[in-house]
Amino acid sequence: MATPQPIQRVVVHPIVLLSVVDHYHRLGGNKRTIGVLLGSYRGNGLLDVCNSFAVPFEEDAKDPSIWFLDHDYLENMFQMFKKVTAKEKIVGWYHTGPKLCSNDIDINKLVNKYCYTHNSALVIIEAQPSGVGLPTDAYVAVEEVHDDGSPVSLAFSHVASEMGAEEAEEVGVEHLLRDIKDTSVGTLSQVISSQLLALKGLQKSLATIRSYLVKVVGGERPVNFAILNNLQDIFNLL
Repeated sequence: MATPQPIQRVVVHPIVLLSVVDHYHRLGGNKRTIGVLLGSYRGNGLLDVCNSFAVPFEEDAKDPSIWFLDHDYLENMFQMFKKVTAKEKIVGWYHTGPKLCSNDIDINKLVNKYCYTHNSALVIIEAQPSGVGLPTDAYVAVEEVHDDGSPVSLAFSHVASEMGAEEAEEVGVEHLLRDIKDTSVGTLSQVISSQLLALKGLQKSLATIRSYLVKVVGGERPVNFAILNNLQDIFNLL
């Protein structure tokens, strides 16, 4: 059997974000929460995360090496999910971060035992985003070889993440957002706030594009005409 292509991109569905935020706030919103990601591998390095469920988790705030994840609960929940959606497999896990923690590699090793085709993916989902952009960061564990001859260790490597949805999910999200508004502020304030947030997102994207082009000009990255054509289309719309 051929070795599967490593995960290069993770697509997270809206239902996963809703589930994670609900999990976070039901537990008080004052500590990170952990759960399992369900989905499938679509080939070409694409991992599709379309469902999730929470898992009881506790850790010592002073000593991160002391933690407990209820894997019996995990196994029982997965068996029940299989009866409803057999095609959804365990593909990784999530936590609400907001950053990587020192015990994440050990937790990843545990979750990885339940992943059959690929190494497990970790997606950090910010339940309370502090800035613009996607509230997700995806990682996979890779072996790290040391020059000093010490044993090979595992470290997280960042991979691209994005939002994706089926047509039914898009309709559901539109219904959720249609009449949601902050009644504590006026309409004008809402419009200005939305425009400011959009401009911050645009500024961040333009900074990323500039960084890429500088590296291409400097010879750090090869010229990719497909990307350059897409950038030209973007600039034509500005």
